[in-house]
Amino acid sequence: MAQGQSRETILDGHEIDALITRLSEEVRTAYGDDLRNLVIVGIRTGGAFLAQRIQEKLELNNHPPVPVGVIDITLYRDDWTRISSMPIVGKTDLPFGLNDADVLLVDDVIFTGRTIRAAMDALIDFGRPKRIRVAVLVDRGGRELPITANFVGLHREVHSGETINVYLREKGGVDRAVVETGKDR
Repeated sequence: MAQGQSRETILDGHEIDALITRLSEEVRTAYGDDLRNLVIVGIRTGGAFLAQRIQEKLELNNHPPVPVGVIDITLYRDDWTRISSMPIVGKTDLPFGLNDADVLLVDDVIFTGRTIRAAMDALIDFGRPKRIRVAVLVDRGGRELPITANFVGLHREVHSGETINVYLREKGGVDRAVVETGKDR
């Protein structure tokens, strides 16, 4: 690691699993025993993996399978032209209708609120949900938009120049959440 860079692990694999279990229990409690209208949509990429894990935890509690989908927000971002003139768009996979559905939108980290806003815009293009609730593994504070998560695993504010990154085994690593500083994150 270069001088001026640092990395602090704030969640290990066991802690991430415990937070996902708790989030799943909170979701089950909020929706009661009637999950028939619930669909879970993960924001590509980290949110998609977490959405699948939440769905699996709900099934462990003898609930019928809750449909899970993935949404790519690349073209809904308000900064995509700054990132690249040729953005790489991932696949959106929503194998269910959204009209009148209770949508649980899942992401790994919430910061400014812009990703969640983009995801809601994308969802609305696919239908008119009855309600959208948000679940995140880490809330790092620093909102620029009046958007909040309904279900939060960990609140951890960081300083300017710091980023929280969540690394998951589905991407070939080990589960951990890390606060990183420096230019080469």
